[in-house]
Amino acid sequence: MKKQVKYGMAAAALLMMAVPAHADESVMSKFHVDFYGFIKGEYAYNARNLGNTSPAMSNNKTAPATAGLADQSVLTARQSRFGFKVTGPTLLGGGKTSALLEADFYGANNGNESPTLRMRQAWGAIDWSSTQLLFGQAYDTFGPYIKPTIDFGAGATTGAPNNPRVPMFRLTQKVDINRDNQLSFVVALQNPSQDSGTDLGGVPAAVAPATGNFNSAVNVAGQINFTSKALGVAPGYMGMGMKPLTLGLFGLYGNQKVKATVTKQLDSYGSGIYAYVPILRSQDGKGRAMSLAFEGQGYLATDMAWSGATASAGVVTATDAQERKGFGLAGSFTFYPTQDLGLNLGYGRRGVINPGKYAATNELYNQELFANLTYDLNAAVRVGAEFQHMDTQYKGAPNYMGINNIGRLAFYYFF
Repeated sequence: MKKQVKYGMAAAALLMMAVPAHADESVMSKFHVDFYGFIKGEYAYNARNLGNTSPAMSNNKTAPATAGLADQSVLTARQSRFGFKVTGPTLLGGGKTSALLEADFYGANNGNESPTLRMRQAWGAIDWSSTQLLFGQAYDTFGPYIKPTIDFGAGATTGAPNNPRVPMFRLTQKVDINRDNQLSFVVALQNPSQDSGTDLGGVPAAVAPATGNFNSAVNVAGQINFTSKALGVAPGYMGMGMKPLTLGLFGLYGNQKVKATVTKQLDSYGSGIYAYVPILRSQDGKGRAMSLAFEGQGYLATDMAWSGATASAGVVTATDAQERKGFGLAGSFTFYPTQDLGLNLGYGRRGVINPGKYAATNELYNQELFANLTYDLNAAVRVGAEFQHMDTQYKGAPNYMGINNIGRLAFYYFF
């Protein structure tokens, strides 16, 4: 699915722009560049019109409003993606240096016909035999599971946080137990996404700053993972790469000051468990035919609405500030009856724990059931079809629900 471009025209052009014309040519020989990505053309049919804020992304809570009863058809290519992987000279005792720069077209312009560029990942790393130091913008350390959906939302709001990519410094240490089993410890300092203020609602302008909060602490996140080759390996996300048995714990903590009658601290935190289990292993460690795997996670979280881990964040009133708690549970099975045909079936649910802290119009739970199949016509072209059923229960008085059924058809060209 990936074509290596070693000093091809694109890579060479980028490097030539970065290196002065008079520089020693030996500098360029220290780097290797891989260009990768995919073009994605997608049609999505929504039984309920979700609006055009996120075309062809249906993982939003569905409202029962009369205006939303109209159906919706969307065509988009803005989920197409490209990136560069770079390996460079060694550093500090033989550490291997690498970098990644990745972008798609989900920028500020929400239109399908004039999408704008958006930086997804931009990081550099130094890898020693058992240690890695990463710096830049990468996937959130909290909630490693990504649902294998054609939906670009990948399960956000239904038990799988939306995997935000945030600036961070992350250290990973691997410890070999024996030849087949390994532990890894991850600790990260991450940008506090809650510092935008958008995660706090109901802030009286007369008693609080316009942003709704101030003095956000840097988030601390971590993982502990156990991996084992005992069950062999099976295909990973989107069928790319092989993955062994993985069992893990993850968590995050941060806080921010808010102003009610007095200044108060609201904590953002969560913890969870993750599992990837090869049920039917790859026969040769490379092929996908007759492989079956389960992947899933569960978590508890407080005031983590920025990542979709909770439905809402803390609420600030003129006299008090209160935390809002929630949970997430999601899992899926991936089966490849042949090398090229993939089948995915999964479920996810996000819910609240302390509903008394929520307003009458707030979500109580949002859940999703999905099934899809993909087929690789060759090493570059993939077609896929998917069905999703979603329903959202609101607190309400009386309670009320929004329901949506979604059909998808997508074509990919990987390079």
